[in-house]
Amino acid sequence: MVTDAEWTRIRSGLRFGQVFEGTVVKVPRPGAIGIFVDIGLSVGGFVDVLLLPEQSDGWPAEGTVADFEIWWAGSSHQIRLKPSDSRYLRGDFADFVARFRPNWSSEVGQRVLDPGPGSRWGGAIDTT
Repeated sequence: MVTDAEWTRIRSGLRFGQVFEGTVVKVPRPGAIGIFVDIGLSVGGFVDVLLLPEQSDGWPAEGTVADFEIWWAGSSHQIRLKPSDSRYLRGDFADFVARFRPNWSSEVGQRVLDPGPGSRWGGAIDTT
C-alpha cells in the first residue's frame, strides 16, 4: 500500500495512453469485474470489465503478458488501464469511446493530474 504522497508522486509522472508491459495477475470474477495487472509500479493496475470483451473467454488469462495503456488514474491508488491489443478490448470499443470518452484521442499524451471531486474518469488532464 502506498501513501497519498507516494501516489501523488507516481500519478504526476503518468500520461494518458502511456504504455506499460504488464502481467495479468488476477481475474477474480471472469465476466463480472475486470482484471488486475502488474505493470511494475508500487501501485496496482486494473482493467475494468467495461473495456474487455463481453465474453470472458476473450479476456487475457492470468499470466498473460501484454501491453496496457493508462486509461485514467484517480484517487484510489490504482491505475486504470486499457489493453493495447484489440483482441482484449470490447468489440464496439470505438463506439464506446465515441459515446463515453469522445476526447480520448486528444487526451493521449497529456499528464494525468489530481482528478478533483466529481470527476467521471478519475483523472484530469494537463492541457499545458
